[in-house]
Amino acid sequence: MTETAGGRRDCVVVGASFAGLACAHALARSGLRVTVVEKKTDPGEKLHTTGIIVKDAVDQITLLDDLPAALVRRIAGVRLYAPNLRHVDLDAPGYYFLATGTPNVMRWLAAKTEAAGAEIRYGQVFRDAHRERSGFDLGDLGETRYLVGADGPRSRVARALGLGCNAAQLFGIEYEYAGAEIAEPNRLHCFIDRKLARGYIGWVLAGVGVVQVGLARRVRGEAPPPQQAMASFLEKIAPVFDFRTQRPGAVRAGMIPCGGIVNPVATQRALLVGDAAGMVSPVTAGGIHTALKHGLAAGHAIADYLAGKREDPSGWFVDSYPRFRAKRVLRFLFDHFQSDAAFNLMLATRPMRAAAGMVYFQHKGVFGPARQSAPVLPTDANDSAAA
Repeated sequence: MTETAGGRRDCVVVGASFAGLACAHALARSGLRVTVVEKKTDPGEKLHTTGIIVKDAVDQITLLDDLPAALVRRIAGVRLYAPNLRHVDLDAPGYYFLATGTPNVMRWLAAKTEAAGAEIRYGQVFRDAHRERSGFDLGDLGETRYLVGADGPRSRVARALGLGCNAAQLFGIEYEYAGAEIAEPNRLHCFIDRKLARGYIGWVLAGVGVVQVGLARRVRGEAPPPQQAMASFLEKIAPVFDFRTQRPGAVRAGMIPCGGIVNPVATQRALLVGDAAGMVSPVTAGGIHTALKHGLAAGHAIADYLAGKREDPSGWFVDSYPRFRAKRVLRFLFDHFQSDAAFNLMLATRPMRAAAGMVYFQHKGVFGPARQSAPVLPTDANDSAAA
């Protein structure tokens, strides 16, 4: 981005994330000189996402229209487990999720963005930004007319520009088991347990060529190390899915913002998108759909501004960011009133299914009669009950 690297850029996007690549793709398609700065050497490495794409994203985001079928697998519904391992199956007519081979999806999206005309500079670290008359001086990274932070929940761009930072976060860890199989592979299996997953859930998912087993929770005060928490979770779900003797082929871990949009989320000639902006559902921790949708929209808005067609989007576009008002209420309730006993009793009730509809299916459809199982117990517990 110095003269030898192609001169001054119209926009620099920090972070080859879903949001960052979508933004850069839109900017490049508009004919602007855009560079993505990414500290990793491979866009598919060290990911912190389970990689589930919801049906809404597939329907609305044309960027995904040619996503290779080999990189995704369709998931029809959810199986929700109470703390006692009793479960209920949840479906909504026509709704589904896509499990993805996320590392290869990121590589595909990066290649698509480069094909649109964007430059991606790997192994480059954003350190600071200093204002100049018509943009920013980024030091060794050169100069840019506009700056976008798409660099995750601990955004360096946010800190450099004095923007809001994510305060409320979950910690998530996920194991991948290559070649493994599970019963009911066409469901997203979600486990509620206040002790193991305070404020969130555990999950098991048959992904693309792997089974993904994960756990996320609020971290307050002293908490067991992530590997210890996962060992306890694997022990808990062993009557349903037993991975205790298997070694994961890959491990993902990281912080997940759950407090909603940060404030401020933009300043003159700069804005945040994706996880950096807190653009993650406070309840589901899902952020791919919003990252792609608002990343693309941010790119178009910035392109219009730099072409003199609109005002700086930092002053109006960010008003369109999702505020997650209802889901923030659910987040508050889940954080403060989560009760294993209540979930054991209420699993199949209408209020519980209505809440699950908002959480998992974006208000789509009305559930039919609940199909509820008996609790699954370890052998010694069954013997004790029989005695």
